[in-house]
Formats: sequence, structure tokens, C-alpha cells
Amino acid sequence: MREFPDKIYSVAAVREIDRAAIEDAGIPGYELMTRAASAALRAIRERYPAAQRLQVVCGAGNNAGDGYALARLAALDGLAVAVVAVADPEQLNGDAATAYADFVAGTGTASAWAGELDASADIIVDALLGSGLQRDVSGDFADAVAAINRHNGRVIALDIPTGLHGDSGLVMGAAVQADMTVTFVGLKAGLFRGAGPDLCGDIEFAGLGIDDHIRAAIAPEFRRLTREKIRLALPRRDRNAHKGDFGHVLVVGGGAGMPGAIRLCGEAALRGGAGLVSIATDPAHAAMIVATRPELMAHAVSKASELEPLLDRASVIAFGPGLGRSSWAAELFARLADDERPSVWDADALNWLAENPNVAECRVITPHPGEAATLLGTSTGAIQNDRLSALRALQQRYGGVAVLKGSGSLTSSQTGPPWFCTSGNPGMAGPGMGDVLTGIIAALLAQGLGVEDAAAVGVEVHARAGDRAAETGERGLLASDLLSELRGVINT
Repeated sequence: MREFPDKIYSVAAVREIDRAAIEDAGIPGYELMTRAASAALRAIRERYPAAQRLQVVCGAGNNAGDGYALARLAALDGLAVAVVAVADPEQLNGDAATAYADFVAGTGTASAWAGELDASADIIVDALLGSGLQRDVSGDFADAVAAINRHNGRVIALDIPTGLHGDSGLVMGAAVQADMTVTFVGLKAGLFRGAGPDLCGDIEFAGLGIDDHIRAAIAPEFRRLTREKIRLALPRRDRNAHKGDFGHVLVVGGGAGMPGAIRLCGEAALRGGAGLVSIATDPAHAAMIVATRPELMAHAVSKASELEPLLDRASVIAFGPGLGRSSWAAELFARLADDERPSVWDADALNWLAENPNVAECRVITPHPGEAATLLGTSTGAIQNDRLSALRALQQRYGGVAVLKGSGSLTSSQTGPPWFCTSGNPGMAGPGMGDVLTGIIAALLAQGLGVEDAAAVGVEVHARAGDRAAETGERGLLASDLLSELRGVINT
């Protein structure tokens, strides 16, 4: 996905940007509608240059207005255009009515919806309902959505696929499955949340010439993580640098029979740029870890007191990968629970924390939805239904910074809106991915980033490494595949 603006807004906030552009900046609303139609036509021409027949399915409100404006411009550009009106266009108001009038004046005609689409159309344009939808799609609109989804042509959604809630990303009864969505004015949260990533297809953004100072005055819902944030957080190193300049990570975990997670975490910390990485693990695993990755310093730890010399040298702790629920794990937890070093906690460290909660401002916790449910005493479904509220609750209950993993990983912030990750892919839904993330964040802490930046940048680095590793296919992607991709991400 191409780089987008770094702000993601609620639908209400986008509406306010639109209002300010019209009333404060003096851009006529119909001019913005025409710009939106032009941007959509340009995206269609660039993405599908061989397409010749376009069918625009228009509904109500300004989304229909965008559709009528696009139909008029596409006909002028030489495309064969047919328009289907699911709602009576004579009932349109404002700019949408103007768009329809101009379409008709240009000899365009709109056929009333009769339950079928043109089977020969190369492109179907969804201009049914926009981002302001608040109730389930029903009646003729639901029938039109079903017909669009059955059609063999490419589907282009204007602003947002019909039926996708603009804020939550929930499906409102039925929703269009688009191949491409051309969205306008500001990025809406629903494009990236819930069902949004599956329904939107490729996303193209058109700012419509609205000055950035207008958007800057409107608070976003999220801040989107970007390549630029990685670059600013990880500048080029000095030529006279040495390994002592980049911190010492101690990874604690790997209970009996579980060496893989801690091995992944340790190498991820090295690949993420930590100067030194030590491993504290069950005595049975130490030799194997050194044999497979000699740059890691693995130490056999049979009881908590044996951590002390390792802690004396460590600047950052990564706690939890492969930890388990044994008495050995309980002893390690008791020793590390109140440690004041910067740390990253994941996996069973979070389960121990849920049973023995405390607040630590120098700690990053990285739960997946199931672990978050345990930490908050609720269900996984409740977490997924309101991920933003869950993120806030995690940070309030446990302090520091919370990363709520999953599609569209969220990172809490004390400096502004939460961070939202739009990188990553479904191939990353597999074992060991969280262990790699823990190691990356720990490495960034070791290199001097604060807990918020280390967490946010680490999430984006991890996701981009996953996308690079998935270039030959998502299915079958392994967590270890990310390790060789990390250098290319953190040295951009």
C-alpha cells in the first residue's frame, strides 16, 4: 500500500474538514465533488487502462453526487457509461442535485434500479451510500449491494464501500466487496478497522486540494505509523560507534521444552540493532541456542537468584517468550515484577501480570486480543468489538505503553491520539510473530528510544518486515522469515 497521510479521522472529523474547506477556505462544495470524481476517474484509468465500459450505481446523498459527477466525466473521457439509480435522483439536494443536473445536461440518463447490472461492464462503481451510514443496509440498497458483489467486473467504491461503517469498520447488514476504494478529504477509521481491510481492496487517497492547515486544526482519531517515523527514530549511526552504545537486552523465558520463542525473540533483538543480547533460559536450552545463533549469549538459569549477574549488565528486559506457567516461571516473575528497567512483557508474562497486577511506567505490554481479555477480565469478543476502549483500559490499569496486537495493531500514547499500524498482512497470524515483535521493541529501547516510540516504531518495523517477507506469498509465512528482512526495514 502506498504511503498515506499520517492522520486517520472519525467520520465526524472528516465532515468538519469538508465544512472548513467550504466555509472557511472558500472552496465550493460542488468543486470538491468534481475534484473527487476526477480523482476517481484518474485512479480507474491508471489501475484498469483497458476498461471501456463503466456502470455507476448511484444511491442517495453526496455519495450519489460523486457517482453522477464521475459518470459525466467518464463519458467525456470516452468511456461507455451507464448509470443505475437505486434512489430517485430528483430527490437529491444541494451539490448532489447539481451533479445530477449536470450529468443530465450532458445527455446522460439514469435508469431506475430493476434488480440487474450490465453484465458486459468492465467496471462497477459503488456510489450508493457514503461514510455517514448509521443503520443496516436494506431493501433495494441491499439488493444492489448483492448484485455488485455477484458481478464479474472490477468494483470501485467511492469514498467507502457501501455498508461499511465509517468509524468502526463493522458491516451494517450487507457491504460491497470492492477491488479498489478511492477515498476523499481524510482517511476514515473504518477503512482500516474491522472488516475495512477486507472490503476496501486497494485504497487510493485524494485530498482534493484541501490545504493541510485545515486538517491540522481537526483532531484525528489515530496517528498512522509511517516509514518516516522509522527513519526519524533510527538515524544513521556514527562511524565511531561500538556495541556498548546500543544497549544490552536480557531476554528472560524459554521454560522447559519451549526454547523456540526465546530464540526468536533474542535474534529479533539482535536484528533490531541491540548492541548485546543475553538469554536467561531453562538449563536444557542454553547450549542449543548458542549453537544455532552464536551471537546470542545464552545462560542456564535454574532459579531466580541466578538472574542477578545478568541483570547487573542488562539495560533492557524482554520478559515472557516461552516462559510457561511452572513454579520456575513464578519465581522469575516474582523477581522481575518490580524491576525498574525499561522492559517489554509478552506471552505468559502477561498471564502472570493479570494475576498479580501492578503499574510500571517504563514497561511495554504487547497482548493479543486473548491476552488482553485476560488482563482486563473480559472476553476476546469484547476486546475486538471496541479495540480502542480496550487499549485505553490496558494503559490505565497497567501503566507504561500498551500494544494491542492484531489487524490494525494499536499502540497507546500519552502524547496524542493512539498509533495505528496499517502495514502487515494475514500471513503474520502465526506462531512466534509476537516473540519477534518483543525482541524488536526491546532492541529499540536498548538503543535509547522512549517506551512509546520504541513500541510504536517496533510495531511498524515488525509489520513492514512481515510485508517484505510475504512478497512471495502470505500463506506459509514463518516468524523466522521476518528476521532476515529486519535490516532492510530499519536501515531505510
